Amino acid sequence: MSRFRPIDRETDYLLPPSVQDWLPESHLARYVVDVVEGLDLSELERAYTGRGSEAYHPALLLSLLIYGYATGTHSSRKIERATYDSLAFRFIACDQHPDHDTLSHFRRRFGEHFAAIFVQVLQVARENQLSRFGTVSLDGTKMHANASRHSALSYGHAEKIEAQLKAEVQEMLALAEAADQSMVPEGVSLPDEIQRREDRLAAIARAKTAIQARAKERDAHAQAAYQAQLAQREARQKASGKKPGGKPPTPPQTGPRADDQFNLTDAESRIMKVAGGGFEQCYNAQAVVDSESMLILLPHLTQAGNDKEQIEPALAALQALPENLNHPQRLLADTGYFSEKNVEACHAAAIEPLIAVGRDAHHPDWRERFEEPAPRSLPAHRVEQMKHRLKTQAGRAAYALRKQTVEPVFGIIKSVMGFRQFLLRGLAHAGNEWTLVCLAWNLKRMAVLRPRSVQMA
Repeated sequence: MSRFRPIDRETDYLLPPSVQDWLPESHLARYVVDVVEGLDLSELERAYTGRGSEAYHPALLLSLLIYGYATGTHSSRKIERATYDSLAFRFIACDQHPDHDTLSHFRRRFGEHFAAIFVQVLQVARENQLSRFGTVSLDGTKMHANASRHSALSYGHAEKIEAQLKAEVQEMLALAEAADQSMVPEGVSLPDEIQRREDRLAAIARAKTAIQARAKERDAHAQAAYQAQLAQREARQKASGKKPGGKPPTPPQTGPRADDQFNLTDAESRIMKVAGGGFEQCYNAQAVVDSESMLILLPHLTQAGNDKEQIEPALAALQALPENLNHPQRLLADTGYFSEKNVEACHAAAIEPLIAVGRDAHHPDWRERFEEPAPRSLPAHRVEQMKHRLKTQAGRAAYALRKQTVEPVFGIIKSVMGFRQFLLRGLAHAGNEWTLVCLAWNLKRMAVLRPRSVQMA
């Protein structure tokens, strides 16, 4: 006869009486709590006035959010539910149950403080010798905004719809003033229909104004670039005494374009090309990742779909970090970041750039892996020096670290932590959420990098 364990749901003290006995010592939730409670959160604490009922401590709410994002629970409602259903969340919350409004309000209210907390956690990693932050990789990934691309309105379509709605409003106003209402379909409320169209016209007007402002800013940059090209062409002509070859630069097109778009749900997100083909409403999530530990050294969010302009902001942000974090020796990046200006910017920051200048051919001859280029006899331009370095065995080995560091981080964030779309809207709030995601990744990674003796305690 088969023997089974008894089913008994009536026994008292199903859980140990102390929350300290609920989880093993090496559990991620314990590590998150230990690190967060060791941080300086005084600035968050001072934001509470002391009036009204007792508030949940910022360390508790922050730990819940970090552990939630690290384990794929991003929604404040799901985190609230987990404080009842999950032992790890109940341990972090000390068997209390902050409601979803409290968690959501905390995430939005203190989002701008996440960057300072992120730096504190990096300092913890540095003090514990989890990384030296010597060689770093920069890359970006398209992250879906909390908006659909079907909510986007192009300037050309806006003008077309605007004309149609205005004509309908005039027609309905005429019907409303007519004595004979037989032309009005049964069940139609003309005032409601007119108001609905006027609301849409107001939304279209806001969209057109925003597109026009963007176009004006774009025109200023394009005009400056055009004038710079003219000046360079004129300087070459004066230096050589001959008319430069090639066509002269074309004056930029000004004003809004028919395909300029504005999203009615999240106006600051942009239509971007995504991996696998197609276009989606996204933000470009950037990260500087340490090649030794796979810890994220710097998170950044941008509206630009192209990565070429992201080197200089990354270098400026790196230099703004505290001592021991702000000066990596080498920066790795793919061909999307390559430009002469970016190479010079890295050298100006005393960082060696290894930026791919093109895509390598698939299945090259096996001898190429062991060949060394001939040494350069003359001083070369910075770009030529970098190209030569990338052809050496040492340079190829160093650049190979890029694919095995930053790309796996993005893959784990999307596939394991389940973060593929922002919950918050607007560039500032989405940027704060990206910092929170990267903070959760770092703590998750630091828990793995702990000394084995601590993990097995």
